[in-house]
Amino acid sequence: MKSTLSILTLLLLCSVVACGQDMTGHHHSAPAPDPIETQDWAKQRLAKSPRHQEWVKVKNGTREVNSFVVYPENKNKATAVIVIHEIFGMTDWVQSLTDQLAEAGYVAIAPDLLSGMGPNGGGTSSLDRQAVGQTIRDLPPDQITADLNAVADYVSKLPASNGKVVVAGYCWGGSQTFRYATNNPNIKAAFVFYGSGPAAADGTPDKEALAKIQAPVHGFYAGNDARINATLPKTSEAMAELKKTFDPVTHEGSGHGFMRAGDVPEPAAPQPKGDKEADDKAAADYQKALEAWKGNKKARDEAWVRWKKLLAAV
Repeated sequence: MKSTLSILTLLLLCSVVACGQDMTGHHHSAPAPDPIETQDWAKQRLAKSPRHQEWVKVKNGTREVNSFVVYPENKNKATAVIVIHEIFGMTDWVQSLTDQLAEAGYVAIAPDLLSGMGPNGGGTSSLDRQAVGQTIRDLPPDQITADLNAVADYVSKLPASNGKVVVAGYCWGGSQTFRYATNNPNIKAAFVFYGSGPAAADGTPDKEALAKIQAPVHGFYAGNDARINATLPKTSEAMAELKKTFDPVTHEGSGHGFMRAGDVPEPAAPQPKGDKEADDKAAADYQKALEAWKGNKKARDEAWVRWKKLLAAV
């Protein structure tokens, strides 16, 4: 059994390395196997939720998109939020995040975009970590768009929905959120968490695609995420030139994937084993993990405050 510290450390590394494989339309190697699926903390929190949760199959032609829906405990109809998962697919954390959105007062739906892409027509749960990354990388962009359109249409017509739909995504899903905003003029807002905008292979913004955006795009970025952040100046310049709303905010002291990395339990201090060299290394590793966790948690908490304010204004 890995310790909480070991798992957290690997998760933080995974946030920087594996989540980095999130560009749309480009070829990247799939992420290596990792312990991202070890999310008992998220599973337990989800199980304790008093809100109504259900799995539905949303029709997209001959495809069925398995989607997780959570309803708010509201008297009035609410705006719907589509949650686009990370490159890790439909994890327990994604489901927990969807529940947290419902807790904030929104109808939240998270489609498993790997639905039907696994063995025997399965989705994320039918694939191992390596296969999840590989399969997500190979998803046809038009299929992703069609799946999201079907989900948007479905959730907008639910009795609990007021008809307004926004989209939010993380890591790979952040880039997909930006891209989806160029494909659906009816969404009311796009919330991009550490994702890049549509661009050519050389990094030049795809102005033809960006010109199609009708909704404001709100960005949430990590200070320690040079690869993604390097794309922001050109994207911001292109959006301004096209007179489109793009307001990126960078959270210093955090890393790529901070919404998840800042959601995990605080790492536990290691217990001395009596081996000075090993104990010193464990203590140093703990301090690094604790510092990273604090930075990510701060960013996550700040992002939630901003996000809720923006959602309330939709």
